[in-house]
Amino acid sequence: MADSLKIGVVGASGRMGRMLINIISNTSGCEIAGATEAPDSESLGEDSGILAGVGENNIPIIDNPKEMFADVDVVIDFTAPKATISHVEIATEIGCPIVIGTTGMDDVNISLLKEASKSIPIIRAPNMSAGVNLMFSLARQIAKTLDEEFDIEIFEAHHRHKVDAPSGTALGLGEAAAQGRGVDFDKVKVLSREGITGERESGKIGFSTMRAGDIIGTHTVVFASQGEQIEITHKATDRAIFARGAVRAAIWISTQSSGLYSMADVLGLSE
Repeated sequence: MADSLKIGVVGASGRMGRMLINIISNTSGCEIAGATEAPDSESLGEDSGILAGVGENNIPIIDNPKEMFADVDVVIDFTAPKATISHVEIATEIGCPIVIGTTGMDDVNISLLKEASKSIPIIRAPNMSAGVNLMFSLARQIAKTLDEEFDIEIFEAHHRHKVDAPSGTALGLGEAAAQGRGVDFDKVKVLSREGITGERESGKIGFSTMRAGDIIGTHTVVFASQGEQIEITHKATDRAIFARGAVRAAIWISTQSSGLYSMADVLGLSE
């Protein structure tokens, strides 16, 4: 690896892509070394630095991810599940580490990531924020400490353009709580409620979702029993926190061996 860590960004003209290029360009020891977009993007050929607001960097946005992966030390991907899996296949072929912040991935996608991680280091995190990943740890610890007398409910709110619900972060919080309780998350999650639902079943983990305006992201986990209630909340007020976390993850993974990692590994929160 060169003195500067060469980082590539896929989906470079999107909100997160531009933010990533901005943060990479302003992080000591890192440089933006490649930027790609879909073949039908209007941003193809544009200077990625100008698009990101950091000035000309002579790194044009291209539509050939394979070419980019071959020229960088690590790639950051905040795109969509189908595109991410395609990028992981390229990363595996070339031997390039990849940091994935894509949400909405299903069990088949996750299985493909696990298989690919036998060959290359991969970080997959539903949320790259240090605060949210501490919240995962807290949710697990509280759920482990409190019995089923405490109901668990998870609320999340995001901007009107978000296409998946519940958010990947909300699901991650539910998984963490289920791990704390030692139960199968898929058997206790209740993703929505409507109509005459009957009384709440003990041990279930419920979810509620809001989509409105330009909310960057709010998540709350509620532990409620008869007579007392505990809430832990994280509010994101600047999308840059996710980009900073992703760049931190890229720096960390550049020295790791093959495997599937999380932000808990990056932050030293793994149990």
